Amino acid sequence: MNLLAFAASNSKHSINKQLVTYAAQLIEEEGLLNETTVQILDLNDYEMPIYSIDRETEGGVPVAAQNFLEEIRKSDGLLVSFAEHNGSYTAAYKNVFDWTSRIDAKVFQGKPVVMLATSPGGRGGSTVLATAVAAAPRAGGELRGSLSIPSFSKNFDSEEGVLTHPELVTALRDVLTTFADDTARLSYG
Repeated sequence: MNLLAFAASNSKHSINKQLVTYAAQLIEEEGLLNETTVQILDLNDYEMPIYSIDRETEGGVPVAAQNFLEEIRKSDGLLVSFAEHNGSYTAAYKNVFDWTSRIDAKVFQGKPVVMLATSPGGRGGSTVLATAVAAAPRAGGELRGSLSIPSFSKNFDSEEGVLTHPELVTALRDVLTTFADDTARLSYG
């Protein structure tokens, strides 16, 4: 079983990368999926010019977009944690998504996906998460759960790399267990 995890952010200190890494570790450490490998992508490895139809017409789709889509294709499921910039996706994520969708509009390739979000504030990126959840079916994602983690610094120990709020830990485990069960059923028939 190959899972792909990434933060929809290009920040070197992304709290969403910390969250999605923690979620991936929970799947591995708690044995939610047998023989699972989790690959964590960094959007900084997929930087491209800002999408425009003119750039696409003149030069085609960048290799980085093709590589990003290939990583999704090779996976059995996805964990994505969305950073919120002004109530929406980060420019970095939107650009990768826009370029990749020019190859295949179903960017998530019919894969089971868990969508997470966090922020320093009390809403925990809930606006961007709602947008991502609503768009998942159009993007070819089989949504298996979502969760917003509010007030990141109060609920996550960055030094230890763990979620500390007991109710949020339980909620995340529940989402990941559903995801794992559904992903295993799809992969193993």
